[in-house]
Amino acid sequence: MDKNSLSHTSWNCKYHIVFAPKYRRQIIYGNLKQDIGKILRDLCERKEINIIEAECCPNHIHMLLEIPPKYSISQIMGYLKGKSSLIIFDRHANLKYKYGNRHFWCRGYYVDTAGKNAKKIQDYIKNQLKEDYMADQISMKEFIDPFTGEPVNKSKK
Repeated sequence: MDKNSLSHTSWNCKYHIVFAPKYRRQIIYGNLKQDIGKILRDLCERKEINIIEAECCPNHIHMLLEIPPKYSISQIMGYLKGKSSLIIFDRHANLKYKYGNRHFWCRGYYVDTAGKNAKKIQDYIKNQLKEDYMADQISMKEFIDPFTGEPVNKSKK
């Protein structure tokens, strides 16, 4: 069993986290995917958080994180979403016109403890893009963006 330790503590705390950009806007998020991944990776390294698996989907992010017990999950989510939002708006100043005053992420998030299911969750995150694509094939597709009124590309990347 993987165990980490602090001065008087041995721990194995893994969390499955899902959060989304405001209004789940896909056009902007798709263009910034690589940059957002690097920003989140750097922020996790600063707090010594191990990213076991992560996937940037078109309108949300899945992460399987190993977080030391000295941090609460709400503290880490506030840190990740708050700092990444500031960095994103510093690097991409034109986003303030679509997102307002530095509000890039939705207010909430989903979190679940991994426990013995860490391997299953890791596989789920790896295959999330394929599952989303299959679900899109079944569901109705909008051909006009409700936010901009522009036609949406029908082809998948």
